[in-house]
Amino acid sequence: MNANQNGNVHIEVRGLEMAYGDFVVMRDLNFKVLHGEVVVIMGGSGCGKSTLLRHLIGLRSPSKGDILYDNESFVQSSEEEKLRKLRSFGVLYQGGALWSSMTLAENIILPLEEYTNLTPSEISDVVSYKLSLVGLAGFEGFYPSEISGGMRKRAGLARAMALDPEILYFDEPSAGLDPISSSRLDDLILQLRDSLGSTVVVVTHELQSIFDIADKAVFLDVEKRTMTAYGNPNDMLRDPPNDNVRRFLTRDSGTD
Repeated sequence: MNANQNGNVHIEVRGLEMAYGDFVVMRDLNFKVLHGEVVVIMGGSGCGKSTLLRHLIGLRSPSKGDILYDNESFVQSSEEEKLRKLRSFGVLYQGGALWSSMTLAENIILPLEEYTNLTPSEISDVVSYKLSLVGLAGFEGFYPSEISGGMRKRAGLARAMALDPEILYFDEPSAGLDPISSSRLDDLILQLRDSLGSTVVVVTHELQSIFDIADKAVFLDVEKRTMTAYGNPNDMLRDPPNDNVRRFLTRDSGTD
C-alpha cells in the first residue's frame, strides 16, 4: 500500500451490468478502489474496458447495479449532484483529446475559466504550474500539431489535472507511444499520484504498464462476460487465479 492510501473506499462498483440493448457486455462486476490507489482495468480486446470507464465517468448508465463514490450512489444521484461529482474527475482520453485550434495553455485555460473564479493572472499561474508538472514548462504557446505524441499525452494530462481532481481516469494512455515514452508516462502517473494524492484508474492492455503502476487490477474476461480476478497483478502472475488470466499476463512469453 502506498503512503497516500488511507484504507477508505473511494470508488465502489456494485453488481454492475453493462449492456447495449439486449447484448450484455459484462455482468456482476464488483470491486472497490481505495483512496490513493492505482487500479488498472485489463482484459483482451472487446472485453469492455473502455465501456466500463464510460460508466464510471457517467457517459453511460448501467443496465443493473450501482457505482458509488465515497459511499454515495453516482447512478442514483440527481443531475446536479452528478455534475458536482464530475468536476472532481480528470480524464485523459486515448488521443489526448486536445482542441487542435487552441494552444496548450488555451486548452488548460478552458475548464479553469468555466468552473473557477480565478483571475486571469491566477489562471496563468495555474497553467504554467500544471504544464511544469508534466515536463512541458515553456510550451504554453505551442499547438498540439507542433509537439510529439508523447508530449500531447502529457499536455492532455495537464488539462485533466486543471481542476485538481480527486480521481484521474486514463483510457489507454500508452496507445501510440514508443516504449520509452510509455515508460516515462507511467513514471509520471505514479509521481502525480504520490504528489497530488489522487486516486487513479487506468484502462490498458499494456503488460509492462500493468506490472509497473498497478496496486490492483480488475480482469474482465471476454469469454465469461464478467470479472474473474481482482488483486495485485504481480501476485496474479505468480499464482494465476484461472487460465484466462494466466494467458493474458504471459502472452509476451509465447503462451498466448
